[in-house]
Amino acid sequence: MAQEQSPLTGIIEEDKVVIDFGEFEGKSVLEIADTKPDYYQFLLEQKESGNFSIRRTKDKIFRLYIHQTFLN
Repeated sequence: MAQEQSPLTGIIEEDKVVIDFGEFEGKSVLEIADTKPDYYQFLLEQKESGNFSIRRTKDKIFRLYIHQTFLN
């Protein structure tokens, strides 16, 4: 059975993508979706505005970045 794509990470599973900034640095997107739905929504808004990227680093981890941080 095919797995549904994430609205945030696309074909990459949310538990495989790690936040690489701010107070949630080191947390997976899946963990944020489960525990901080408001912040997950913020990440979706950043993606929609083109202010967001996911990169695979040399350590083979997918990391999520916000290009211009609008955090308080």
